Amino acid sequence: MNEAGAALGVESSLSGRRWVWREAEARTGAAIAERLAVPELIGRLLAARGVHQDHAGDFLDPTLRAFLPDPSTLIDMDAAAERIADAVTRGEMVAIFGDYDVDGACSGALMAHALRRFGLDVINYVPDRMREGYGPNAPALSELARRGARLIICVDCGTAAHDHFQAFGDAADVVVLDHHKSEGPPPRLIATVNPNRLDCRSGLTTICAAAVAFLTMVAVHRILRRRGFFAASREPDLLGLLDLVALATICDVMPLTGLNRALVTQGLKVMARRDRPGIAALLEVAKITEAPSAMNCGFGLGPRINAAGRIAEAELGLRLLLAEDADTAGQLARQLDEVNRQRQAVEAGILEEAMEEAARQFAAGGAVALIARPDWHPGVVGIIAGRVKEKFNRPALVAGIGDGCVKGSGRSVPGVDLGAAVIAARQSGLLLTGGGHAMAAGFSTDAARLEAFGDFLNERLRHAAALPRTTQLSLEGSIAVPGVTPALATMVARLGPFGAGNEEPVFVLPRARVVRADRIGRNLTSIRSYVEGEGGGRLKTVLFRTKNEALAEAMLRVGGAPLHLVGHLRADQWNGAVSAGFIIADAAPA
Repeated sequence: MNEAGAALGVESSLSGRRWVWREAEARTGAAIAERLAVPELIGRLLAARGVHQDHAGDFLDPTLRAFLPDPSTLIDMDAAAERIADAVTRGEMVAIFGDYDVDGACSGALMAHALRRFGLDVINYVPDRMREGYGPNAPALSELARRGARLIICVDCGTAAHDHFQAFGDAADVVVLDHHKSEGPPPRLIATVNPNRLDCRSGLTTICAAAVAFLTMVAVHRILRRRGFFAASREPDLLGLLDLVALATICDVMPLTGLNRALVTQGLKVMARRDRPGIAALLEVAKITEAPSAMNCGFGLGPRINAAGRIAEAELGLRLLLAEDADTAGQLARQLDEVNRQRQAVEAGILEEAMEEAARQFAAGGAVALIARPDWHPGVVGIIAGRVKEKFNRPALVAGIGDGCVKGSGRSVPGVDLGAAVIAARQSGLLLTGGGHAMAAGFSTDAARLEAFGDFLNERLRHAAALPRTTQLSLEGSIAVPGVTPALATMVARLGPFGAGNEEPVFVLPRARVVRADRIGRNLTSIRSYVEGEGGGRLKTVLFRTKNEALAEAMLRVGGAPLHLVGHLRADQWNGAVSAGFIIADAAPA
């Protein structure tokens, strides 16, 4: 496990990646295994994730009781909760100003559901991406006040909207529930609850806006309880809102550790009940029949909700999450599914050109790719930036140009804080707008300053140039084919939910041979193979929808040379029986 150099000598696999072993402290892993009475492999996996033996039990069974903090640890939380509680007791109209991504939609839906349970009249507002851009603007705020809102709650936005709030004035009270990076004092409002405020000492910097909204409602309920509000009525159950928190946490790529791990674990259980018509309908159009997982949310649900904000009506995703009956939810889910197909078509027309330009910039020594073209749709550039980042293991920013204005999004890699760099560029006068967090950012500027912006990023993030150009794939263990058992697969699954900050373990099956293979799935784009190991045994593997021809050919080559197969161990359930399967992620000639 600790050999120097590439794992199994694989410097460039069939997908062009260098394999390395993920190190884990063997003594800690053995201690965890002994304490929990689990296989040593599981102990090593926990140790590799930085889990201390005293906390390993909570990691495998993450409960809100163990991880939920006192909401008051967030600065301004008490003021925000008091004002919202006042709105409840007075029966005021409340407006919720959101954002057009998954976190914004989930945050807006969570607050609306929670406040409508008290009989409040709630207005939800989502800005138009093309006309209004991101975050609060004075005309929209004024219109909400004109419609009767006495309190406006901004979710997943507002921290950087000082000028807009100043222009809006005091026609209504404003509370901000956000998580984006702050660059100075908060706006002068009733409250700005944001764990990424410079003066917030909560330590909750990695939670999404929906989690901030959930903690806010926990605080509101606590205040109402103290006031005796629930003496004559039953207190609403907040745990039923955790499906929204889980979906937002996963799709906003928050690390699935600590509090986030507990929120997502419990939220997926709520989601599995399919009580929310919108999520149930979305699961149906995405053809997800099993219990929802973090992967289902990230690749099945999230893109469909995001698609509306990218190229269609920004509020479609929110309307779906607010739908109260199956018929309405089904109609909206099908509409979002179609919009997502349109988004994929738009994206395909841009991706190839963006990849070619990124390759040119990196070959010239760039640490960061900044790519902008006329008429590229601002709604899909973030996805393209993510694809470029994944291919080259470098930060990437992609933008569209229209009427001399450049609007774009960026995605980063671990250890490179793109949000801070974009904020610094705006403070230096290179951008009209700009902000975000470590892994993602948005910006706008005029075309004349684009080159200077690129120079600024390459200088500030020059350390990214030292990152390996070949993407590394970390392997966590070697398993002989006969050792892949349902019991082991079930135990590995307990380390989930998997995602950012808690990646799904990657194992290698050394020197396996394909003995049977066939194409399966829609358009026959996936490959099911049966492999045998050197020491015997037979195992079913699946390679999903790969565009890598070399990898596909290898998994179809029955009786060919032995392969080192890399992938994820899964516990598959069918008719009450559990079997072990292996999802192929990569391969290399043995």
